[in-house]
Amino acid sequence: MYSKAKTYLILFAGVFALSTSAIFVKLAKAPSSVVAFYRLLLAALILLPFLVFSQKRRTEVRQLQCRQWLQIVTAGTLLALHYVLWFESLGYTSIASSTVLVCLQPLFSLALERFVLRKRIKPTAMIGCMIALAGCILIGYGDFQISGKHLLGDILALIAAGVISLYYFVGEKIRKAVSAVTYSTLGYSSSAAVLLAYILIRKDPLVGYPMQTWLVLAALAVISTIGGQFIFNLLLKKVPASAVTMSILGEPIGTCLLAYLIFHEGIAMQQFLGMMVILAGMVVYFLPERKSES
Repeated sequence: MYSKAKTYLILFAGVFALSTSAIFVKLAKAPSSVVAFYRLLLAALILLPFLVFSQKRRTEVRQLQCRQWLQIVTAGTLLALHYVLWFESLGYTSIASSTVLVCLQPLFSLALERFVLRKRIKPTAMIGCMIALAGCILIGYGDFQISGKHLLGDILALIAAGVISLYYFVGEKIRKAVSAVTYSTLGYSSSAAVLLAYILIRKDPLVGYPMQTWLVLAALAVISTIGGQFIFNLLLKKVPASAVTMSILGEPIGTCLLAYLIFHEGIAMQQFLGMMVILAGMVVYFLPERKSES
């Protein structure tokens, strides 16, 4: 479908699109749970015509086995659970602590590939992952804390990292047999349903927001979700889940640059160094493995 170079170029373009998430969330005047719900609901509605008006995909849906339906709904539930856990963690710990812990997702992905799929993990992948994680910690070091009253929030963020890794792991298995549009449309719908239940429990208002917020929610669905997360689902047939979660570590870099351009937020030297370390780690991770000479 794509050459390896083109595949990774599309992957990193998706990471940049995903980097807009934090910008849009900051602009939206609505609770995080509501933002996540509309983000996934609108994304599902955008993809729905590509499912409904395609005979091939309609046939695909009709031919889905019970096991595949269960996998898709499970993936959607995992995505919603990731958002719920991450949002809840922010109520107990700092944004930096939560973000750094969520960035541990590549470690979970590599563990799943090693111990579940029995894949051999190349040394450069593990070294690059550790370097990039060091960069994430460097960015959030000033506000990073794992102790006292923050412990519950840190645990929730850590679980959220494991859950999103499991989401991409399940997605990689589903994408071997199901198209990206079908998987994403049904998966996002499942996520939206779970988040709706969460919103009703919290009694967050679903309506009554200013027009700017609705426009931001639409942009979040189109740019961040379709342009970012859907691209990851599309590429899961070509690249392993660990490569997707590893590339997502580049999200803070794009977010910092966009925050600088849009909100004129300064980039501290510590943040800049952290960004450079993340980039270095990603370069090492994606280096092709040298073939041993015979």
